Amino acid sequence: MSGKDKRGFSLVEVMVVASTVSVVMAVTIPAMNTARSRARAIVCRSNLRQLVLANIGYSNDHDGYYVSAAEDLCNPIALLQGGLCRWHGKRTGPDAPFDPLKGPLVGYLANGKIKECPERVDFSKSQDGMINFERGCGGYGYNMNFLGSRLWCSGITTYAAMIKAYVKTTNAMEVKRTAETLMFADTAFFQDNQYLIEYSFAEPPHYVMSGITDTAFSSPSIHFRHYGSANVGWADGHVEAKPMAKPVLRDGYTSEMAKMNIGWFEPVDNTLFDLE
Repeated sequence: MSGKDKRGFSLVEVMVVASTVSVVMAVTIPAMNTARSRARAIVCRSNLRQLVLANIGYSNDHDGYYVSAAEDLCNPIALLQGGLCRWHGKRTGPDAPFDPLKGPLVGYLANGKIKECPERVDFSKSQDGMINFERGCGGYGYNMNFLGSRLWCSGITTYAAMIKAYVKTTNAMEVKRTAETLMFADTAFFQDNQYLIEYSFAEPPHYVMSGITDTAFSSPSIHFRHYGSANVGWADGHVEAKPMAKPVLRDGYTSEMAKMNIGWFEPVDNTLFDLE
């Protein structure tokens, strides 16, 4: 081949190739990110199912009673330190993280630990217990009001009765609609309107105390981190994704919480938390 036949790419050809590559990248990168997010959501659902099965296993070994969500939350001594016991672990003080290997479900989970939600959530890393008071639950919350306590029962008229209501929990035989009673879910809490923190409890829209449902709305903690959906583990063992309900700003629900994808799913009442 003579020197006259040798030639490189023209500027136009290089620009066409670069433009084509850019278009391909623009199409494939979002698709890859979506696929990865869906994969993380699947792992999250597996984590929640393990938590539900662990709690069912716990109840089988404890005369049908589920694990306590926070057995010392109302204890006057432990209360000064924010409570030292949770369903997912124990801690030595208010600024210490919960140790999952000392939690009540340790014998029912692989490696004894609560697995963290794989979705990348910008949870606060603060060591200050006044800010980050629930770290260690992996981004998951438990239905304390109706399963992890007996706050829903009537007759809680004294402080001593309230302490007992946090210690003794619901029996599996009392759950009438296991497929429609939330046990665990993706959760988070917007602390001080500036910190997104892990939160141990899946709060129903309305608080319940001594058999009375408050008409005001509570502060939500369900976190819709998977493309607008939250994974929910039900008392019968199945797990599903629930889309976020349209935010209705009232009582404890703020626009800042809505922007952080914290809210409730439909129906926005206690139907899917309650035992009835």
